[in-house]
Amino acid sequence: MALLNVSAMSFGSLGKNAILALNGGGQTWRLCSRHRRRGLSRYHLEPGGDLVWEIGSGYFGCRNPDGTFDIAQFADKAATPSVKCISIKLSQGAKPGLGGVMPAAKMTAEIAEARGTPAHQKCVSPPRHSAFSTPTGLLEFVAQLRERSGGKPTGFKLCVGSRVEFLAICKAIHATGIMPDFIVVDGSEGGTGAAPLEFEDRVGRPLTEGLLIVRNALVGTGLKEHVAIGASGKVATGFDIVKRIAQGADYTNSARAMMMALGCIQAQRCQTNTCPVGIATQDPKRERGLDVVDKAESVYRYQKATVESANHLIAALGLTSPTELRPSHLMTMVDSSHSRPFDRINDYLATNELLDGPPGDWAEDWRVASPDRFGHQPV
Repeated sequence: MALLNVSAMSFGSLGKNAILALNGGGQTWRLCSRHRRRGLSRYHLEPGGDLVWEIGSGYFGCRNPDGTFDIAQFADKAATPSVKCISIKLSQGAKPGLGGVMPAAKMTAEIAEARGTPAHQKCVSPPRHSAFSTPTGLLEFVAQLRERSGGKPTGFKLCVGSRVEFLAICKAIHATGIMPDFIVVDGSEGGTGAAPLEFEDRVGRPLTEGLLIVRNALVGTGLKEHVAIGASGKVATGFDIVKRIAQGADYTNSARAMMMALGCIQAQRCQTNTCPVGIATQDPKRERGLDVVDKAESVYRYQKATVESANHLIAALGLTSPTELRPSHLMTMVDSSHSRPFDRINDYLATNELLDGPPGDWAEDWRVASPDRFGHQPV
């Protein structure tokens, strides 16, 4: 993975020219890996950029007619050389706990074919997966996808809600011995602009808090050395990359900033099929406004310059690698005139600390977490 990668954006949400430009930028500089979801269209594959196939609750591109998961379709498409990793989307940014909606006006025959859904009809993703319902089931699904993809790295993405639920996943990893290769943490401030306002403002944890929970849970259970952590949620600058790695991530993903590199002006008309700059539309006349060659170069230059900026900041700290970043390098204002190192105002658990004896308020959450269910035990 690069320090900054393109986060999940689908063919359907975006038009074909936008997908071609994003993947074209990745082909120019192969370190910029690509995250895509909702079916593998030819526009994902033609430029030759690296793909992380993100599979959501709709199982687009690998679904039966009734919307359940089709392992045979998955295995066939996962064998595509451009597909480098498999990611299971549990939840995302601004709308954890909700499925997505594709308006009928945007559901062209070409998009419907890629997704395996009826054309010219509204497409609604379920709010939850049907292939599993427990932390243990999630990990068994991870193992199944990894095996049927020929051993390609497999993990999942989530916007953290309850700490108990993530601790339940950690317990399930220990109980099953199944290790995800990576976990992407999406912050509530990131994600789609198509979420309901209440969900954008009030549901899910911000990236800083979610990232700390995931980092502490993995380190405290002795799992971090085996699992990479990605961070996604309004990542746009070199400092954003440095900040998230210092807090515990191994790499970052961005969707919003990559769309701006394509020319997005945040008109907030994505769902109407009338995007004025030709990005989030299936209207052929509007799509022509996006020059694929020009915008692929823009994406490439933006990603390259942003990573270079992050490396300059890392060098200014006297470090030689992003892996040397620590929470102590990040200063946080605690009042109008004083700042303190990030690790002095936030708890950082030691390796195996949850296994040896959970500290403070972690103890009760660890006690009630179960690999057999998400959430707290019913009273």
